[in-house]
Amino acid sequence: MNETLRHTRSHRLLTKSYIIGVSALYFLLGVTLLRAASDRSDTGLSFSGDSLDIKIGQMLMGGFRGTVVGDGSPIVRDLRELHLGGVVLFDFDVERKAYGRNIVSPPQLLTLTEALRKHSSLPLLIAIDQEGGTVRRLKEKNGFPPTVSARHLGRLDDIDSSTAYADAMARSLAVLGINTNFAPVLDLDVNPSNPVIGKIARSFSADPAVVIRHAELFIRAHHEMGLLTAVKHFPGHGSSRDDSHEGFVDVSATWTKKELEPFAAMITRGLCDMVMTAHIYNGRLDPAYPATLSVTTIDGILRKQLGFDGVVVTDDMMMKAITDHYGLETAIERAVLAGADILLFANNSYTFEPDILRRAHATLKRLVTSGRIPRDRIDESWRRIAELKGRLPIAGEK
Repeated sequence: MNETLRHTRSHRLLTKSYIIGVSALYFLLGVTLLRAASDRSDTGLSFSGDSLDIKIGQMLMGGFRGTVVGDGSPIVRDLRELHLGGVVLFDFDVERKAYGRNIVSPPQLLTLTEALRKHSSLPLLIAIDQEGGTVRRLKEKNGFPPTVSARHLGRLDDIDSSTAYADAMARSLAVLGINTNFAPVLDLDVNPSNPVIGKIARSFSADPAVVIRHAELFIRAHHEMGLLTAVKHFPGHGSSRDDSHEGFVDVSATWTKKELEPFAAMITRGLCDMVMTAHIYNGRLDPAYPATLSVTTIDGILRKQLGFDGVVVTDDMMMKAITDHYGLETAIERAVLAGADILLFANNSYTFEPDILRRAHATLKRLVTSGRIPRDRIDESWRRIAELKGRLPIAGEK
């Protein structure tokens, strides 16, 4: 059989399998989904009279342990007392080297997301990394639909196939009560040896036009289902030789302005809900700080040059690229002053820190009350987050 024909037939079978899997997921969870939708509260946020504690809490997103939550759960305590703006879910616990951290099965996951929403006094971002391929928290072995990588779709470069996959993925997340996907990856696949992008097929292509084409389909499909997305990793992680999970990453000699093109295109087309920063260092952009902590990169390039006034969310602030070189207070101060609106503490690295969100909240509040971070800067993030959450569906909508 001709190799191209064999590839096409194989792809069609996998596409059919994915769509059938999503349909089965709808059937399995249909009754529970209707109950969850009826409990969903209005997503409006009030601007007047909101305390500093609430505004700071909305700027924090955290990871936690547990497949069920109740009144005694630490994450529920943090939702109530810290007014957390969001949570991020994982299937694998890195420190314990074991699956079952937050995700076990479709019915369990929907019960979990429903409980999280109920325990939050404000609309809650419930986020996941569901790119497809290697980076997927919803795996087939646990009853979720199969996926393919961004590289697979980019190489196929078929609009119908990418649209079908994006639509099926968005539907599968929506039916599970997840409202935020930390995807798509806009990094260019310019270094196939890149351990965190190229080697694991997370990029659509080295060609910006291909990345733009498929990322747009991905985002529009999520928007159709009422989901938010976060494009990543600004200003481009594709040329790196190292992994920022493991330590310092310098792209000064490898990064090019071409890596900004997919971000610029998504911003110009009004498709960016959130932009996630990379912890990469680029001495040509900022001789002192990595992108997440860089005023030049976030406020200068992303805000002023590219014109993005939406929510900037950091990559995990507990990655070694940050923690090995900056204390918690310095990292928080620099990130917020640079223009980050949501600080992500995934708490799924080499050491689990049960009090990290409380420490982060207290640290950020101290920085504001001492005057090191202006109150106006917090109000800016509050406005952006409120506007973002205003796009989430209200009760009765999809």
